[in-house]
Amino acid sequence: MLVTAYLAIVVLLALCVGLELAARRLTPPQPTPSAVGTNPAFRCFQALFLRGYLLALWADWLQGPYLYKLYRHYSFLESQIAILYVVGLASCVLFAPVAGWLPQVLGRRQTCLLFCVAYSACCLTKLSRDYFVLIVGRMLGGLSTSLLSTAFEAWYVHQHVNAHDFPKEWIPSTFTKAASWNHGLAVGAGLVANMLAEWLHLGPVAPFFLAVPCLGACGWVVLTDWGMEEKGGLERDNKTSLLGPSASVPLARASARARFWRSCQEGLRCLLSDRRVMLLGGVQALFESVLYIFVFLWTPVLDPHGPPLGIVFSCLMAASMAGSLLYRLATSTRYRLQPGHLLCFSMLLAFFSFFMLIFSTAPGQPRPRESLLAFLLLELASGLYFPAVSFLQGRVIPEEKRAGVLAWFRLPLHLLACLGLLALHGEVSGTGGGESGSGTRNMFGGCAVMMLAALLAVVSLFTLGRNDVDLRLEGPKGEGEI
Repeated sequence: MLVTAYLAIVVLLALCVGLELAARRLTPPQPTPSAVGTNPAFRCFQALFLRGYLLALWADWLQGPYLYKLYRHYSFLESQIAILYVVGLASCVLFAPVAGWLPQVLGRRQTCLLFCVAYSACCLTKLSRDYFVLIVGRMLGGLSTSLLSTAFEAWYVHQHVNAHDFPKEWIPSTFTKAASWNHGLAVGAGLVANMLAEWLHLGPVAPFFLAVPCLGACGWVVLTDWGMEEKGGLERDNKTSLLGPSASVPLARASARARFWRSCQEGLRCLLSDRRVMLLGGVQALFESVLYIFVFLWTPVLDPHGPPLGIVFSCLMAASMAGSLLYRLATSTRYRLQPGHLLCFSMLLAFFSFFMLIFSTAPGQPRPRESLLAFLLLELASGLYFPAVSFLQGRVIPEEKRAGVLAWFRLPLHLLACLGLLALHGEVSGTGGGESGSGTRNMFGGCAVMMLAALLAVVSLFTLGRNDVDLRLEGPKGEGEI
């Protein structure tokens, strides 16, 4: 498995480079306002934001490869580790509404600082072998993950529009650039984590140590550079308040609470009134909950056979990057495949990968190379899935209701993942507290069934909207815009 992992990362990185070059040749440049590239004030502001945001993403990715391995290093059973993962997912569910509301109440920059503090504390809890301390760490991790997906974007959008008065049409260029860096950061994080944990023999806790100074650097950028940047926005907000600066803060907080609840109500109303939105939410809940279960299971399936887990993690992230590049190529003006077709293909590919895993994880006859191949195919499917579903969300869900609808989508997503892990915990506990290969195999079978259900939901969505132009890329838009 050692040679297989290193060979796989070389092949996958070469594949990504080839796909990137092909995508640049076949895909026309994205139509962005010419001022985006030439406005020095915007470029400086964008670089300032990315400096802090990419540090936060890097610290997040560093914790991925060795989390399960760390718990096993502390001699916890698979059933106990499953509970730790469930606590993390449940915390995401509980803190998601708070994370959307907190930037408006506490302040956007202060919420980003809270993320840095909470995630650093989460990493430091990994030093303890006490189960209760690790549960607290998972709760802090759930809060931090929720804040990462909301607070930084909230700060950027507010400063972009309110402090600088840049056009709203320029906002996607910043997050497109961040997304292009994200896959590279994930691959690099796996390599660095592997170097610390295995090459330098520092153990599975080492990547969590490294994440703490990264989060400290992120907090310093937010505290100093973003603090200077935010002064202009505060002065602008205070000037526009008729009641003066002292009254603007409590009014803003009351308004934020009202907007939050109104967004939730409008999102639920949109979800229940439009069957297309309901089906799309079902697809997202089924597919992404399966990915959460996969995040838990890939390490116990492969680790007994001795692969370098950091390298395997980089392979998985490279496969996901290859999937997103394939999406760009497939929707280019040369091929013009529809996002809906690619979404169906991603569901079939995910189903096939779980079907492979049912046989490659048979008790007493494990086939780790086939399991690794199946995991890579699943990550390739996820790379195709995310841009395709993002395109459909942009076409089906009204922009002013999107935040509320997506919040409701995440609720069944996390609940399904929690139920799956609890079911695995029950199977393992039923064997007397030991490990259960049949429980893992049964879980992969359940995931395959969920992928079939997701595929049926996709087919129903496009049967319902057979003549709906909103669900299609038309004419010159076939370059893969989302």
